[in-house]
Amino acid sequence: MGDTSDFRNGLCIEFKDDLYTLVQFQHVKPGKGGAFVRTKLKSLTNGRVIENTFTSGEKITIANVERRPYQFLYKDDTGYHFMHEQTFEQLTMQPDLITAPDLLKEGQYVEITYHADTETPLTCELPAFVELVITYTEPGVRGNTSSTSSLKPATVETGAQVNVPLFIESGEKVRIDTRDYTYVERVKG
Repeated sequence: MGDTSDFRNGLCIEFKDDLYTLVQFQHVKPGKGGAFVRTKLKSLTNGRVIENTFTSGEKITIANVERRPYQFLYKDDTGYHFMHEQTFEQLTMQPDLITAPDLLKEGQYVEITYHADTETPLTCELPAFVELVITYTEPGVRGNTSSTSSLKPATVETGAQVNVPLFIESGEKVRIDTRDYTYVERVKG
């Protein structure tokens, strides 16, 4: 058990018969009336984001979750297969529990969040940035744009579609942000 003073980004709580992680919160102390906390909560079971207001000091149930390191092995008809780094235990997950499953490549390290009380896998999170090779993109042509920030579609080695600057060519390695599929930079070497 805890209360609203324990709030911090990433905290997992049990709320309305579901597990939620705290995405954003703000303590508000109006001139008239009692203080309260405005929050954005993301469901760990279905990914929906809801907003809720807690009165200051309200009791909450903090969920016992653990983040465990895994390595992505392969994908087949039954789902995505992962292996625990220390115990070599294997686990199969469905794509709806994985953030950005189309950016996963074999050998990629991820963190899988477990509900520690029931030993149930909740989510699989990729690192914030991944390095992938561009397998196909149209060649950029000089002079066909009026600004320097023009982007073109590209396909990466995992099959995902991302937008990259015009100067990026097929065969180059780029860093991609897994949270919003945006190009970050070209990887040297």
